[in-house]
Amino acid sequence: MQSLWRDEDAGRLTTPLDLRVYTSRLLGREPALVLHGGGNTSVKTRLTTLFGDEEEIIYVKGSGWDLATIQPAGFAPVRLDPLRRMAALPALSDTEMVRWQRAAMIDPNAPTPSVEAILHAIIPFDYVDHTHADAVVAVSNTPDGPARIAAIYGNRVLVVPYVMPGFVLAKAVRELVRSLDWSRTDGIILLNHGVFSFGPDARTSYERMIALVSKAEDHLRSAGAGLEPTTSLGARLSDQHLEPLARLRRAVGSARGRPVIAQVDGGATARQLADRPNLEGVASRGPLTPDHVIRTKPLPLAAGGNWEEALANYGARYQEYFARNATINHQPLDPAPRWIVWPGVGSVGIGDSPKDAGIVLDIARHTARAIDWAEGLGGWRALPETDLFQVEYWELEQAKLGKGSTPPLRGKVALVTGAARGIGRGIAEGLRAAGAAVIGTDRDASIADLTAGDDSVGLVADATDPAGVTASVQEAVRRFGGLDILVSNAGVFTPTQPLEQMTDPVWDQSLSLNLTSHLSLLRAAVPFLRHGFEPAVVIMGSKNVPAPGPGAGAYSVAKAGLTQLARVAALELGRDGIRVNVVHPHLVVDTAAWSPEVLAARAKAYAMSEEEYKRNNLLGVEVRVRDVASAVVALVGPAFRVTTGAQIPIDGGNDRVI
Repeated sequence: MQSLWRDEDAGRLTTPLDLRVYTSRLLGREPALVLHGGGNTSVKTRLTTLFGDEEEIIYVKGSGWDLATIQPAGFAPVRLDPLRRMAALPALSDTEMVRWQRAAMIDPNAPTPSVEAILHAIIPFDYVDHTHADAVVAVSNTPDGPARIAAIYGNRVLVVPYVMPGFVLAKAVRELVRSLDWSRTDGIILLNHGVFSFGPDARTSYERMIALVSKAEDHLRSAGAGLEPTTSLGARLSDQHLEPLARLRRAVGSARGRPVIAQVDGGATARQLADRPNLEGVASRGPLTPDHVIRTKPLPLAAGGNWEEALANYGARYQEYFARNATINHQPLDPAPRWIVWPGVGSVGIGDSPKDAGIVLDIARHTARAIDWAEGLGGWRALPETDLFQVEYWELEQAKLGKGSTPPLRGKVALVTGAARGIGRGIAEGLRAAGAAVIGTDRDASIADLTAGDDSVGLVADATDPAGVTASVQEAVRRFGGLDILVSNAGVFTPTQPLEQMTDPVWDQSLSLNLTSHLSLLRAAVPFLRHGFEPAVVIMGSKNVPAPGPGAGAYSVAKAGLTQLARVAALELGRDGIRVNVVHPHLVVDTAAWSPEVLAARAKAYAMSEEEYKRNNLLGVEVRVRDVASAVVALVGPAFRVTTGAQIPIDGGNDRVI
């Protein structure tokens, strides 16, 4: 492992906190040291208070911040003296520890200090770094791990047998360092957990960490372990695996009690583990570090094929694990796996969102690589289940249960056609805001702008191309694991032509896009919707269905046929639990269809001003994209879970319809 320190970068920094941010980010750039919020860092300094007093404080990484992107605001400033005095207490619950740490902060708006703040405080150096280095933990996760650690580091590190993180760990280290010669100590190795380094300045502490981890990597190399970087994704999931993936997602979500995102990693690292002949054995030995159990649960599910049976067995084993370790104060978590090892395919990550599922896959890749190393050193051996249970059911984690609100569509997967602009774009953004992972399609290349973060993807696809439609549905399943919501929105308002002057191209264009393309979409989507969570389809109709206008024959006929298609779909798909409803918007003025010229012409034809024309409905309101989007989001959500076959006007009240 190479030091990333650059004098020219560090030289521009003037405060201890700035340097702390700099080296924290250097650590965070290396996933083999810290994964997704793991690890913590600190710096001790002195500040002058409002009253002119000088206080010794520690800036320690705040809960919820990631070292890779941390800012000064991500460090909690805490008075040092209370932390050191807490370390001398005979006992303290972690809940009380967190409360008293917050009470010792000098900024009440700062994030909650790391649970390792007391440990950072008792280490007598200005800068302290803590990582969960893969190489070090992999070496310790072997039958003779402690002996190997001793051979690697000699007397230059303090080796601490595994202790539960939090106050108990701080207390144990305090007792061990009473007579420690800090001048002869480069770091602290916490077996099965991680590494602490420290120093009088940011560079010394950081580069000691790099040196300590490099020694473990050298040991692995000398033992014949390959240290190639983990590889992600890899081979594209084949079409034949898409329906089993959707079934898996449904089964896991049912066990968890809510919809989930399921993402697949078929890269070399994931496949190497999935194809191990002793997969069942190594997969049942526990995670890389106990910290990961919050994301991955104690064990992955290693299975393929009959997901329902495999998940039932996994759930039964998890409940037995809970019964063996729980006390009266423990509230059981759901028995669903977060990491599935799929033989012949790779790993599947389960999460409430694409980001969460991706984090599980990242942890799984690093764990798979560490398992390979440890197997080369005599075998993979993680902590006993009692230790893993203590972290999974940590009082600090239990206290979070039931807190906070959940977006109504969280964990659901939606596909919206015609989503580059206008109504389709508004619906896609509305679904995403409600928590869904969204695939939006359009033949307009500007659909790429919909791609944002992990949970929104824009794909170029022509709704009138059946092969492209099928590919877009498959891509939604490939990216997010299944399909729950389908908004069939793509359409066009064809040129106004009286029937006797109707041209074949205009007629054919309207039927092709406004009717036939929706049938193609339903045919491609229904096999996956059957495995969805409370699956719902919304068809974009038009006011022209119940109240057609002269000159709009091609459009009105196609939309009327589309509405009839939706009614038949509701009849046929209801037994599969798939709801199919229609919305009929009218005069949605903030779309491209209503250009200033078109609006002016239509208002003139009705002898109205433009403002009067836009509000030409019983409620006297403008109908806007957000109104249609809000109605669709509600329609696919829990409020309408028992509604199917409905036709809902979104028009402010039209007397011709009523």
